[in-house]
Amino acid sequence: MNNRLSKIHPDLQPIARVSPRFLFSVKNLWLIKTVIHWTPAPKTPGDIHIENRSILGSDGKTGIRLRIYRPKTRSAPTPGLIWLHGGGYVMGKPEMDDLRCAQYVRELGISVISVDYRHAPKHPFPSALDDIYAALKWVTAQAEQLGVDGERIGVGGASAGGGLAAALAQLAHDRQEFNLVFQLLVYPMLDDRTVLRTDLDDSDSFTWTQENNRYGWEAYLGKKSGAEDVPAYAVPARRANLSGLPPAWIGVGSLDIFHDEDAAYAQQLKTSGVDCETKIVPGAFHGFDVFDQRIPIVEEFRKSQMEALKKYLFQ
Repeated sequence: MNNRLSKIHPDLQPIARVSPRFLFSVKNLWLIKTVIHWTPAPKTPGDIHIENRSILGSDGKTGIRLRIYRPKTRSAPTPGLIWLHGGGYVMGKPEMDDLRCAQYVRELGISVISVDYRHAPKHPFPSALDDIYAALKWVTAQAEQLGVDGERIGVGGASAGGGLAAALAQLAHDRQEFNLVFQLLVYPMLDDRTVLRTDLDDSDSFTWTQENNRYGWEAYLGKKSGAEDVPAYAVPARRANLSGLPPAWIGVGSLDIFHDEDAAYAQQLKTSGVDCETKIVPGAFHGFDVFDQRIPIVEEFRKSQMEALKKYLFQ
């Protein structure tokens, strides 16, 4: 067997054999974003109500699109989950996660609000964070109208969205305007200093390489990765004191280039007295769960998320 494939979990090897490797740069980002823009949303189950709403950002001018997923039948206000898509801080749209969000709604009976935040490099930090904070503020204010329990709101995201979710949890804690009850961090992009590591082997990185990682972080930060003067909330893993943050679930594959930074952040949360559950998937690469939800290890990974959401959003 190809040594490159031998490290990968057997369930994922068929995907790895055919998975192309994409390199992102300022030269081709426009093309990738165009493809994403015109890719139609997947067909979602008929028992889920989906609508798009437009709100204004904190500056009173910026338009922010929210994609809201709710159960069609409900008898009482449901917990809410602010969801943030991935894309390395430079691309993506809520529709990418339609099936994931619909699964959360169907299995848990919650409402999910996915934020179409602005992307770097056109809109570097803090644009995306400003957008998702404005979304949290709007959802809290409109909770009754949305059928959401304003006291049971969590935040979650995948990849760069997971990094933004962690940053939002930090910002909301410090401002003390809203009380998030949980953070679901799916292979989150948390630490720009990972770019500086020379020991990581890109041969295991089928979907997100160190080169992509460098481009994403430097587009978002507007400076070289690893710089000392990084603004607060821009790089969640740079925060020294994590005490008082909401409970967390962090899941990542062992072959993901974010594995070490995610494991370190989970340990830092625990050391700070924050309840944090971790799910490490042996032989899994970045984004392994988006290709086929019927694969057993993907089902197990999603089940772990469901159990954590149920535990913390409904307690």
